[in-house]
Amino acid sequence: MCAAQPSSQPSLRRYLEHSRGGPTVLRIVLGTQLRRMREAAGISREAAGDAIRGSHAKISRLELGRVGCKERDVADLLTLYGVTDEADRSDFLTLAKRTSTPGWWHQYGDVLPNWFETHLGLEEAASVIRTYEVQFVPGLLQTEGYARAVTTLGHPQATAQEIERRVALRVQRQKLLTAPDAPRLWAVMDEASLRRPLGGPEVMADQLRHLRSMAELPNITLQVAPFSLGGLAAAGGPITILRFLEPDLPDIVYLEQLTSALYLDKRDDVDHYLAVMDRLSAQSSSPRDSLALMDRLIRQED
Repeated sequence: MCAAQPSSQPSLRRYLEHSRGGPTVLRIVLGTQLRRMREAAGISREAAGDAIRGSHAKISRLELGRVGCKERDVADLLTLYGVTDEADRSDFLTLAKRTSTPGWWHQYGDVLPNWFETHLGLEEAASVIRTYEVQFVPGLLQTEGYARAVTTLGHPQATAQEIERRVALRVQRQKLLTAPDAPRLWAVMDEASLRRPLGGPEVMADQLRHLRSMAELPNITLQVAPFSLGGLAAAGGPITILRFLEPDLPDIVYLEQLTSALYLDKRDDVDHYLAVMDRLSAQSSSPRDSLALMDRLIRQED
């Protein structure tokens, strides 16, 4: 059996020195590297699972970045895959340790579902975020007042304190749009999301003005899918596609549901949703015309 060698050691060090997205991204990067080494060594998931006193399902979860990695398990897998260089092993073990380091969102664990934590980490690491929203303004662009109205609607049994915690989480999340190396956000919103007066006329007018202001940022593009279109390419719910500069992170489609979410990274699925987003963007009003519509709606609210 040939010894497997780490496939991109300089890349691994870059994640250690300048990682974005916290433990979520580091888990995916580490899992991808371990999968490549296992396959290069010709070792099955079952054999790898035996080496760490686990099952092939555990190896699968580890390689997909779904779980944190124990340093002992990673050390045993590196030995199995023929990685003996101490510097290489040290980098992998450091990365494994950091996969268990809480992200900034850990402080909101009382109101944050597990399935959404993954999205927050991927969102922070993304270079491009493309999103289509049907009912609401995208969360990254909501004002506090609008976010409070949306959160109250979605969690009618929540206490006032829980509502404020959820709103604070959303506001904290939005800071990435104005941070250094901020991602590009390209959002398409159904016209209904701009006309539905959540929170009342004053809250909605403030939200529209905020959208108008955010659209002035060079990394933000806003489009409106007008009622006049009739049918849309994306019949159904909201769609978010996250794209990354890092070679170890594939494009990911995020589909949020009421109590869970789907994360799709298979090439065929991603290509399908990219085609849908491209058609949506082509069908929707231009950014200039979309801003003109917002201006008209602001005047109506005022």
